[in-house]
Amino acid sequence: MTAKSVVVFDYGTGNIHSAIKALELAGATVELTKDRARCAEADGLVVPGVGAFAAVMSALLASGGDEIIERRLAGGRPVMGICVGMQVMFDHGVEGGVDTPGLGQWPGVVRKLESDVLPHMGWNTVDAPANSVLFDGIRDERFYFVHSYAATEWTLDVIDPFPQPAVTWATYGQPFVAAVENGPLTATQFHPEKSGAAGVRLLTNWINTL
Repeated sequence: MTAKSVVVFDYGTGNIHSAIKALELAGATVELTKDRARCAEADGLVVPGVGAFAAVMSALLASGGDEIIERRLAGGRPVMGICVGMQVMFDHGVEGGVDTPGLGQWPGVVRKLESDVLPHMGWNTVDAPANSVLFDGIRDERFYFVHSYAATEWTLDVIDPFPQPAVTWATYGQPFVAAVENGPLTATQFHPEKSGAAGVRLLTNWINTL
């Protein structure tokens, strides 16, 4: 069987090298590029992201990432966002009183977590729904988080016959969205590339859907 091709979108932010290594361990042929044609042609596109919501959005817009992601999703081509790469899929992010528009793939606002200690850094469990493919075989595993902001509500209303998204939750001070599987768009708040064998298995599960 030919390995699936995955492009890690190179727009100047994100834990790129760890992500590439983990995707290769998961069985994909991986390329780091911002070339529009390569991003369009790949079986899967990974959008990493670290740092502030506004900075990630600025870099995405400057590199045409918003258009690349939109075109892939409109054509049913899989996209996976990681950490802030997940957060920017929502309508807005609010950090330090600054409200920054996101990519608007999902309704909702990314806000600061209500916890005595931030950032949320380290290993945590998740609560994956029964319809999750991403967490097949790893529902009881722990995953590595590094973040202070998250989406704490899920309000997307999906009407039959479209399948319901698989929304996975975690808790740190309050419940927050840890992962979403919504048609061609998949995202995780945690870092699968830093989550050891469980993270590689999760990426393998995603690659097997491409």
